[in-house]
Amino acid sequence: MSEGRWFWTDTGKIETAVKDWQGRLAQLFKDAGIEGGHAHRFRDTFAVAMLEEGKTLQDVADRLGITLAVAQKHYNPWSKRRQEQANADVRVTWANDPFLKMLEAEARGTSEVREKVERLQ
Repeated sequence: MSEGRWFWTDTGKIETAVKDWQGRLAQLFKDAGIEGGHAHRFRDTFAVAMLEEGKTLQDVADRLGITLAVAQKHYNPWSKRRQEQANADVRVTWANDPFLKMLEAEARGTSEVREKVERLQ
């Protein structure tokens, strides 16, 4: 650690520091039994955690230094909270759809059929 840097002493080549940390993290993932582990998983976890906490995709994009389009493509599908909200939005929208109401009414039967059923009961 050096002033302003967490993972590099500011001496030597930055490529060497990167390779050193990649090796350390690879060993850490191996020791933890995590297949396919890589440093990017921390970034992914951070982004999804932000979305689960209610932060916007723009917040995620700003924190990760990426565009909004990249954040939407890579992180939006992983947020269970956002997916549940999207599903709820669709249900609310469809609840008032006249075509779906008509289909629902047809599924229950016409008024003539309902009247006959009520008389039989």
